[in-house]
Amino acid sequence: MALVVHKYGGTSVADADRIRAVADYIGRARRRGDDVVVAISAMGKTTDVLERLAADVSTSRPGREMDLLLSSGERISMALLTMALADLGIPAVSLTGSQAGIITDASHQRARILEVRGDRVREALAAGCVVVVAGFQGVSTGKDVTTLGRGGTDTTAVALAAALGADRAEIYTDVSGVFSADPRVVPSARRLPHLSWAELLEMCAAGCPKPDVRAAEFARTHQVRLEIRSSFTWEPGTRVGPEEEVVEQAIVSAVVHEVGEAKVTVAGVPDRVGVSATLFGALAERDVNVDMIVQNTSLEGRTDISFTIPVRDLVVGLEASRSLRAQIGAADVTADADIAKVSIIGAGMKTNPGVAATVFRTLADEQINIEMISTSPIRISVVVHQADAERAVQSLHAAFKLG
Repeated sequence: MALVVHKYGGTSVADADRIRAVADYIGRARRRGDDVVVAISAMGKTTDVLERLAADVSTSRPGREMDLLLSSGERISMALLTMALADLGIPAVSLTGSQAGIITDASHQRARILEVRGDRVREALAAGCVVVVAGFQGVSTGKDVTTLGRGGTDTTAVALAAALGADRAEIYTDVSGVFSADPRVVPSARRLPHLSWAELLEMCAAGCPKPDVRAAEFARTHQVRLEIRSSFTWEPGTRVGPEEEVVEQAIVSAVVHEVGEAKVTVAGVPDRVGVSATLFGALAERDVNVDMIVQNTSLEGRTDISFTIPVRDLVVGLEASRSLRAQIGAADVTADADIAKVSIIGAGMKTNPGVAATVFRTLADEQINIEMISTSPIRISVVVHQADAERAVQSLHAAFKLG
């Protein structure tokens, strides 16, 4: 008998029919002999509706009150799913994030999970119940309700799986797995049957929308096996686990792109010790997540530092950088939000030379200019003009024969 954590996103439980379909599927898992814990999202666009409602009544929208408001969506869906399970004769109990023992830091709307105690979850499992946990939320060390940010239910599911020692976490969504590229951009993209934890983490960090990058990071750190699959077709999805279990490891597994980033350039900085520490320290204090960083070769004692950040953080990032202009002696600070990041990912890159050359030659043949480059052992990322992003993805997907 296996212990499995299921995660169902908003589209999977968008209405009463979908909730009943999910309950029926959980019933099948129970009949196979599985113990099941469910992490569930708010129904459909409930979170968006609540955010709009908050904007209609308040301009300040205090973080603590926003978390109390937004966490209500998952409480509705968890109760409804538990009722649907009861009608099928399946004993079930619903728990909020705090009742499930999900302890977070005190950062409202962007909280990070510190610990999953899970005592009540274990007690309910021992009593033979399916446990339905409200995703996306927890309780802070100061005993306030917190939310984890967009994609937080993925993280809830993987954190529960790690804490409970589950056999796997199954992430149910509206797509049938992880693909070699965005099928909307590359119609010939194929579903990947297997990925390593490291590959999935690199893909999510590079822009793959599902699962959430924090969930992928949690899975790799705690070695939680995943399966990403559709709740609409119930067909097998993409399995994620140790690299050595990935059969016939491809040199390159996927091409991923991200258009939600901006580039900031701090120009004419004196080439001296401590400048970068001051700059990126200030960004960190404002919770600005920096992705790629490039520093030019010093010329006459001065250099340029360019870095990418999420577009949503651009105003804060620019303010922080410009506030330091006099202190660090920079000549200018500029930004460009019209960029995209295109990445190729594959564990096979570590032992196969010539991959970078193929990337650069392919983009050159397409007359696509590269503005920044970043690499890891299993990833090569380039920043290009946003208008060139889809063409870059399509040409690289073809060059590495991923279709």
